[in-house]
Amino acid sequence: MKKDIHPTYYTDAKVVCACGNTFTTGSTKKELRVESCSKCHPLFTGQQKIVDSEGRVEKFRRRYNLGEK
Repeated sequence: MKKDIHPTYYTDAKVVCACGNTFTTGSTKKELRVESCSKCHPLFTGQQKIVDSEGRVEKFRRRYNLGEK
């Protein structure tokens, strides 16, 4: 293996989620900031969470008369 071409691997990298959860993992970066983790992601929590940045969900509901949920 060639020397000095690989990034430094940190075995104690800190991961910080937007919900406030923190944990450690291995990474080439010392600190990682993420938007969702296993504590707040809908796949793991079972709760539906709609992230709508441009009003697409409301436009769809108005078009098909679905109302608010």
